[in-house]
Amino acid sequence: MKNFYKIFIAVFSLFVILAFTADNTNPKNKLILDVLKQTLKAYHYQDYDIDNVFSEEVFKLYIEKLDYNKRFFIQSDINEFGAYKYKIDEAVKEGDFTFFELSKKTYLERVQELNKYIEAALKKPFDFTSEATIELDPEKRNFAETKKELKENWLQFLKYSVMTKLASKLDIQEEALKKNDTTVEIKTFAELEEKSREEVKKTYDDWYHRILKIDESDILDIYFNSITGFFDPHTEYMPPKDKENFDIHISGKLEGIGATLSQPNAYIKVEHIVPGSACWKQGELEVGDLILKVAQGAEDPVDVVDMRLDDAIKMIRGKKGTEVRLTVKKADGSIHIIPIIRDVVIIEETFAKSIIIQNSLNNKKIGYIYLPQFYADFDDAKGRRCSEDVEKEVEKLKNEKVEGIIVDLRNNGGGSLTDAVDIVGLFIEKGPVVQVRSRFGMPQVLKDNDAGVLYNGKLVVMVNEFSASASEIMAAAIQDYGRGIIVGSKQTFGKGTVQRFVSFDDIIKNENELKPLGHLKITIQKFYRVNGGATQLKGVLSDIVLPDAYSLIDMGEKDMDNPIEWDEIPKSDYKMWDNSFDTNILKEKSRQRVSSDTSFQIINEYAEYLKENQNKTLISLNIETYRKNEKEREILSKRFKKADRISNGLYFKYTQPDSLDMFSDSIKQERAENWIKILQKDIYLKETFNIINDMK
Repeated sequence: MKNFYKIFIAVFSLFVILAFTADNTNPKNKLILDVLKQTLKAYHYQDYDIDNVFSEEVFKLYIEKLDYNKRFFIQSDINEFGAYKYKIDEAVKEGDFTFFELSKKTYLERVQELNKYIEAALKKPFDFTSEATIELDPEKRNFAETKKELKENWLQFLKYSVMTKLASKLDIQEEALKKNDTTVEIKTFAELEEKSREEVKKTYDDWYHRILKIDESDILDIYFNSITGFFDPHTEYMPPKDKENFDIHISGKLEGIGATLSQPNAYIKVEHIVPGSACWKQGELEVGDLILKVAQGAEDPVDVVDMRLDDAIKMIRGKKGTEVRLTVKKADGSIHIIPIIRDVVIIEETFAKSIIIQNSLNNKKIGYIYLPQFYADFDDAKGRRCSEDVEKEVEKLKNEKVEGIIVDLRNNGGGSLTDAVDIVGLFIEKGPVVQVRSRFGMPQVLKDNDAGVLYNGKLVVMVNEFSASASEIMAAAIQDYGRGIIVGSKQTFGKGTVQRFVSFDDIIKNENELKPLGHLKITIQKFYRVNGGATQLKGVLSDIVLPDAYSLIDMGEKDMDNPIEWDEIPKSDYKMWDNSFDTNILKEKSRQRVSSDTSFQIINEYAEYLKENQNKTLISLNIETYRKNEKEREILSKRFKKADRISNGLYFKYTQPDSLDMFSDSIKQERAENWIKILQKDIYLKETFNIINDMK
């Protein structure tokens, strides 16, 4: 695959350069489109024709992405755009941006008109006594026929927003009166309504301020990703800033100051400071500070008030060891210049960690490993990889003489395919782990080539409907080998495809003045279980299914736009694990416990409620009717939350190396204590603990 990629880049570079030099109008946009088109055609897992079918689907995706809630365009706009519905294929082939320019111009015009609608609507009190309703599902609404109707729609949206805040205030006030709580100031309905309108105005002012910063590049990214969306939901054009954020996510580290920033209005606000980071060590930057200017060391500061957040973050991030000086406004109004030496920021929540679980009934110790994603630092040979970290956690747990290990892959969206294979290899003898098929050639088998087994004891893998990609590879291999039990939702997400990044800068070597051009995350392979079946769409079915709030709602890969189809190939040659446990017996014991568990009963009720109400999107704008319906929903919601907060009766203890590591580090101690509090309320972990104890 690597050789194919190099040949592809070499040949394709010449092709694109020759094609591009023939017509260099609107150079950067045309160049990106040309590279995008040719890369998709030559390299995507499935070969599609760029024809009228393509054009129609791209048109649909683009309008949906640009105005999903139908709050900007009116029907005449859509009619005007419709002239291009079957011409996008030709536009892509010819590098024609006429449709894009028209849609951009119209969109920005509608955005400019918005503030007037909002301001006018929020000046007067709303009448909440009528029997009017609002449809919250945009798929059940049509575009407004006229601007007048669009204004009326906005009036309804704003009325709904005010009503939800007003209802909450009335509830708080009524509760205070019942309890004789004198700390709550009692106000009239009119006063509460006015306060609610003020809050909504502030929210929409901030939102409008952010939306005004939308420029051509933002809309262009939507256009390009409507083109990629035709091929499959995971093929995506990434401008440079998005690729940088992706790398941070998958590696768990970045170089910068270690602060989370937001932009609620014109000012950039510090929302969170990462413990142990550069700004945390420096000590002067605080949550709530407003950043006014940014300077690179002793250079002149640049005003970042009203600057796009992305652009400001780019200035604040930087190489380890360099200095950034932030001019900030404190809560008391004072202005400070804070010098910070940038450093590597480690995002600890990214990484694998383990703990020992026990209960009061016996002295059995069960190891628990939490793996939030299959991370890998591809740019640093010495960077952290999840396979190496999980191996270390398994070693720690073995040294503690645990009688079983639970690996938690719930909400793990995947990541490094290679690391998933290596982690499976910790638990099996050598053999195939996953099969990978490209558009070209026969399927390849990725194997664990190490004959040794790091851990051969009892094993359970926890999953849910948000476990995807590499998580499904691991769960499927453990299941197919009979190596352990898969516990959780009925099935996992169902993402059975592999993506790679293609750098457009690598392709275009002689267009330096236009760089950076971004990357294409493109689906180039599909993976299959060792038993031959794809995880695509179907996911991995749990051996033991536990009640889940979303179990009756359709979700996953199959519900996304244009997913690649399921199929199967011949199975690999692999040897089943010699197990002593009987899955059917484990299922029955779990069923009996779950059926008598009040918390799981409530979760089942809540699942039924969600299924019954998922299509009830027509909401009353009569405040009494709304409050009555909300009270009914809140009763069940509170029961569900209560079920989720009951202590599971388990005891947790860190391994000796981890205990020593956090002994003199208050930050690590605080993180450790907070994690235990979360684990103590996890009823799924309690049942999984019981299941692994049932295994012989």
